[in-house]
Amino acid sequence: QVQLVESGGGLVQAGASLRLSCAASDDTFSMYAIGWFRQAPGLEREFVASISGSARSTSLADSVKGRFFIYRDNAKNTAYLQMNNLQPGDTAIYYCAANQKYWGQGTQVTVSS
Repeated sequence: QVQLVESGGGLVQAGASLRLSCAASDDTFSMYAIGWFRQAPGLEREFVASISGSARSTSLADSVKGRFFIYRDNAKNTAYLQMNNLQPGDTAIYYCAANQKYWGQGTQVTVSS
């Protein structure tokens, strides 16, 4: 099974940008659709963005459209979530998942006002 490791989280001020990475353990990476999800304290995990294995298809939650972008580099077995104009409401643990079956451990994103 593929293993995923997220990185790139941190503490930033409102309006800043971060790029999250989701690195896979093996070369089967291109076979999987990758999704980014987030979970804020006391709330359920919610969908943020997804990208097909070939990168031909992407989807974004309405709350992040125009600010977040998802892309992948299958040669590097890595998917990315570019987050711009971050707001305090984006504070959460961000997870990536392969086919919503294999999940990473998450990376914390905290946005201060």
